[in-house]
Amino acid sequence: VQLQASGGGLVQAGGSLRLACVVSGRTFSARNMAWFRQAPGKEREFVSRITWSGSTDYSDSVKGRFSISRDNAKNTVYLQMNSLKPEDTAVYYCAAVWDIGTIAANSYNYWGQGTQVTVSS
Repeated sequence: VQLQASGGGLVQAGGSLRLACVVSGRTFSARNMAWFRQAPGKEREFVSRITWSGSTDYSDSVKGRFSISRDNAKNTVYLQMNSLKPEDTAVYYCAAVWDIGTIAANSYNYWGQGTQVTVSS
């Protein structure tokens, strides 16, 4: 399974970005997917997750501003990020697992390469 994340960039506070993660290879293994992020000097943290059936979950820090979705026909998961804040600056990673994916990074088997999101104040 290969995950390719894209859509990061530089945006001003209050702006929006849409990240995409395309799954290739054994796509059926990417049943449950998530986004994590890692800021410099900090641990990787959970952002959002989505199951095969479309159930979603968000961290408190992004709830109400970010929205995760998936297009199973395109093997793609999206993260719509609105009302961005400087503290959202991080490298964003998509992750996938066949079994249950929790908010813990070690519950995911497959990881993308990351895409940088920088929010200026």
